[in-house]
Amino acid sequence: MATLETLPFDNRYIHLPEDFYARVPPRPLPRPRLVAVNPDAAALLGLGPEQLARPEFAEYFSGARPLPGADPIAAVYAGHQFGNWVPQLGDGRALLLGEVVGPDGRRWDLHLKGAGQTPFSRRGDGRAVLRSVIREYLCSEAMHGLGVPTTRALCIIGGDEPVVRERVEPGAMMVRLAPSHVRFGTFQVFAARKRVDHLRLLADHVIAHHYPELAGTADAHPALLAAIARRTGNLVADWQANGFVHGVLNSDNMSALGLTIDYGPFAFIDHYRHDYVRNHTDHTGFYAYNRQPQIGRFNVYLLATAMLPLMTPEAAQAGLDAYQPAFDAAHAARLRAKLGLATAQPDDAELAGGLFELMDQGGADFSAFFRALAGYDGAGPVPAACTTLLEPGAHGLAAAWFARYGERLRREKANPAERRRAMDRVNPLYVLRTHLLQAAIDAAEAGDHAEIGRLHDLSRDPFTERPGMAAYAAPPARDQAMPLLSCSS
Repeated sequence: MATLETLPFDNRYIHLPEDFYARVPPRPLPRPRLVAVNPDAAALLGLGPEQLARPEFAEYFSGARPLPGADPIAAVYAGHQFGNWVPQLGDGRALLLGEVVGPDGRRWDLHLKGAGQTPFSRRGDGRAVLRSVIREYLCSEAMHGLGVPTTRALCIIGGDEPVVRERVEPGAMMVRLAPSHVRFGTFQVFAARKRVDHLRLLADHVIAHHYPELAGTADAHPALLAAIARRTGNLVADWQANGFVHGVLNSDNMSALGLTIDYGPFAFIDHYRHDYVRNHTDHTGFYAYNRQPQIGRFNVYLLATAMLPLMTPEAAQAGLDAYQPAFDAAHAARLRAKLGLATAQPDDAELAGGLFELMDQGGADFSAFFRALAGYDGAGPVPAACTTLLEPGAHGLAAAWFARYGERLRREKANPAERRRAMDRVNPLYVLRTHLLQAAIDAAEAGDHAEIGRLHDLSRDPFTERPGMAAYAAPPARDQAMPLLSCSS
């Protein structure tokens, strides 16, 4: 096992030309202290519980004490934000501390958010607030518990520095882990600068370290684009199947490894609307729930355009075309599993579409309704657990849909008990709902961090019922509407 002083760093991104980054030391918060730490993520680095309990932990992972072997940099990238081109972005409040080789040989970027100003801060203060890092810390681990590709969260560090956002808030830092933080926007910035040499270096770096099966092949760059497109299609299918709204699907927030990254004004849908929006700046619904599949393809199109100097137009089109079949197949498979259907049938899409229409008209809680479906025996009336989640005006539509659903289940001839167990393994009981997150944030700002640990523990296995945790499985009341969230969330 490693110690804080002997983490095995092997920093590879810094071997790229200096145009790819700026070397920046972190600016620690005054009096850094540990707010939360994730032993699961720490184990990926080879850090055991005794290292997490050391008082030096908060100093090392806040930048107050340099980590031996780290070489902090802020990466440059560009991107399309709400469809508008921004020629230079970059790590404006985060630093890549370095890359650690875990005990199993896997490599992890250590990324410190809230580390202070960088050359890419664009007049920002380079800080993060406690509210936002709690949200990302908990949601990245909740997504991991759901089986959705994501960055991981190592720790939250608090400190004595107020930060001004919509109000004055306590500043905080967070360390996240990922195999890579290369984004679609990393390709875009060098395409815009017409640095084909840097584009090629970047693509070769990503292939060598993250898609090694493509290395040495004649069509490695087109194959890389297609592989990223497929991973992105699968990722968006995961989001849709879990009722997850990212909120800010700018191309600079899209991972070249198909990971969920940069959690901001996200939400898991409570009372369902197909055009659900949680970002208060998204006045047109550009990144609404029902548009996420389209935006996923749009971002792959932007990546294909950026990578065009490395391949023929036909190869770029083929790479782009890999997105939609991947999304369609993954989404259909996930919906079949959530509905307890073991085989594919021609009318499955129509059946699923009818369910979403029912939930939309009835305002059903997304996660609770899917979980309640497992109690339907395929022959009786609409289960009471489902009826109570619907507005009264939708009960007639529910009766018609459940009649179709029951007929479909009877065609399967599946054992009801086995089907229920299978459905409960993919439809979570515990979801990181906005009101639960807000309660944890309110408590933490008052100095009580216990709720962060409680929500994290539930997210590790969100499918299995826990004694005494019924309140965490319940949807919010219909009058418990949460306000829209800002990009600082």
